[in-house]
Amino acid sequence: MHDIRFIRENPAAFDKALSRRGLAPMSAELLAIDEARRARILAAETAAAAQNAASKEVGAAKARGDDAEFERLRALVAEKKAEGARLTEEAAAEDARLRDALMRIPNLPLDEVPEGPDESGNVEIRRWGTPRVMDFKPLEHFEIPAARGGLDFATAARLSGSRFVVMRGAVARVHRALAQFMLDLHTSEHGLAETWTPVLVKEEAMYGTNQLPKFAEDSYQTTNGWWLIPTSEVTLTNSVAGDILEEAALPIRLTAHTQCFRSEAGSAGKDTTGMLRQHQFEKVEMVTICTPETALAEHERMTKCAEAVLERLELPYRTIFLCTGDMGFGAQKTHDLEVWLPGQNTYREISSVSTCGQFQARRMNARYRPAGGKPEFVATLNGSGLAVGRCLIAVLENGQEADGSVTLPSALRPYLGGKTRITSDGVLV
Repeated sequence: MHDIRFIRENPAAFDKALSRRGLAPMSAELLAIDEARRARILAAETAAAAQNAASKEVGAAKARGDDAEFERLRALVAEKKAEGARLTEEAAAEDARLRDALMRIPNLPLDEVPEGPDESGNVEIRRWGTPRVMDFKPLEHFEIPAARGGLDFATAARLSGSRFVVMRGAVARVHRALAQFMLDLHTSEHGLAETWTPVLVKEEAMYGTNQLPKFAEDSYQTTNGWWLIPTSEVTLTNSVAGDILEEAALPIRLTAHTQCFRSEAGSAGKDTTGMLRQHQFEKVEMVTICTPETALAEHERMTKCAEAVLERLELPYRTIFLCTGDMGFGAQKTHDLEVWLPGQNTYREISSVSTCGQFQARRMNARYRPAGGKPEFVATLNGSGLAVGRCLIAVLENGQEADGSVTLPSALRPYLGGKTRITSDGVLV
């Protein structure tokens, strides 16, 4: 959420930053609401002062027997009390209106973010690995003989509908191994603290990490008001909501492996085959809570943590600097990692790593106390480390062989009892 004081003092800069996201100026509208709110607060305070002054005079008028003045003052007290209550209520309504408006405006991109209308404006930073040259036509993951028996979309459709999968046998085991490998790498080598969190959260948690109010249709809500998390960014980041942390405790670096749920409301017709875009999936998430001054360094660090997963799995990828028109709502700056999928003959997103500055912290009221200073809002970062299902797709497609089998990355062998491949008939050997 944005700081209205910043907008008051920098309306032109605020509108210019929004224009980089392709949005119209909003400062005038916001400041009009803010002015109406402040005017009512001032008027309510003036009415309260008049009420207090009249209240002090009521007793004196009664004591000197001035009944007319007593009645006038008593009526004035009642009038000012009612006026103050009305103005306070109106101020609260304007405050809620302002807060809702601020909640619906995306974060301001950093100056270094490339400008562009959509993904066409993204900038490739680097590539790692060389896509393997296959002397046969590479298949998509759901077509590979080794995986066909382990990816059951028909049963999933009967159980739940489209965009679900039932995994079995070797495929299910490799999927589990990938998540365990990611967690072990992040905790043992990257210094992230493993965390287990609920997947059902209260509404305020979804507000805290900017899924609400604007993107309610992208998530699922239960009949009793809980929301299913779209990623454990929600729970990990909100774990410091309302806190005042000591600066010495920062940075806090967390990771969690959870089920995730997305309605995919805006993706009708996209990626309908296979398991690239699912309503229910698993992800190993990374979250960092730090001081604003260290956020950009933490962003580079988190990007490297995600890249390390792909490198250990020997999966070619490229790192993309998202432009202003393609970055997420809460981000100041984002790096996407795109893994090579030979079955599609293209790179596809497997991780998005973003720094949000103080945008989410202000929504959550998450602060820290600098040494000898007053509390300030923390900075928050989040990134996939990685999406487990998409990683499985990449492992299957990059490891496929002409005979229909799949050779698995050596990094997974300790998690698979030393086994190294899936045969064409789906057996882990």
